[in-house]
Amino acid sequence: MGMHKTVRQNEILRLVRQRGSCSITELAEELDVSGETIRRNVKPLEAAGLALKVHGGIILPEQYQEPPIQKRMLQQERAKRRIAATLAGHLVHGDSLIIDTGSTTAYVAQALRDHKELTIVTNSSYIANLLASRNGNRVFMAGGELRAHDAAAFGSAAIEFVKQFEARYAVLSIGAMHATKGCMDYQLCEAEFSKTVMEQVETVIVAADSMKFDRTSSIKVCGLDQIDILVTDAHPPSELEQSLKDSEVRIFVAQPGESSRASVPNES
Repeated sequence: MGMHKTVRQNEILRLVRQRGSCSITELAEELDVSGETIRRNVKPLEAAGLALKVHGGIILPEQYQEPPIQKRMLQQERAKRRIAATLAGHLVHGDSLIIDTGSTTAYVAQALRDHKELTIVTNSSYIANLLASRNGNRVFMAGGELRAHDAAAFGSAAIEFVKQFEARYAVLSIGAMHATKGCMDYQLCEAEFSKTVMEQVETVIVAADSMKFDRTSSIKVCGLDQIDILVTDAHPPSELEQSLKDSEVRIFVAQPGESSRASVPNES
């Protein structure tokens, strides 16, 4: 007689805790079942927040960390460049923005290099350095200790700094987007920063590639009804797209080749 499902799930958790992470193949061999059986047993564990499936393996949720910014900028690079070009094409000379740190927003900053007289508030030293001292821009960098892997500022100092500004747009990156759970992130400091930024702007823009769709995390940023515009590289899955439409979110899907034909609108 095969192992009872609950017992097998407990064994999966024990092995993952013991080893730090396990591949589907490793678990299947260890428990003498098929990979499909392991996947079926892991789904309830994911739903309960006890395990997380990433790239064919299983880890504990608290062990998940985003890779360094340089590595993330290489992931979905073409999609992120298209998103950035599309987003930049909707902004005009003289606009004011608060931009958070992230691989997609870093590409947005690159796409804004030909815009003029922008007012930029950011917690990213990369974005600040890229857009400062060019085309009459004014750039304000949030203070505080810079995080090691992306040189971004977080914490109470960064939050209090941002509260001094009002801007037309927020341009935010997220870690996950779900039809019922909304926008989520993997780091509490990033979620807290995003929430503060949203209170200081007229329009909230989320820049997210399609790999973020139908993913979840334990840290919620906001509901879908709290964002105004989503710029992405592909149409969201049907349930998520309907939830976005029900929340009156405008969806802009970047088309192939968009990054090579972006233009800068005139100030309106």
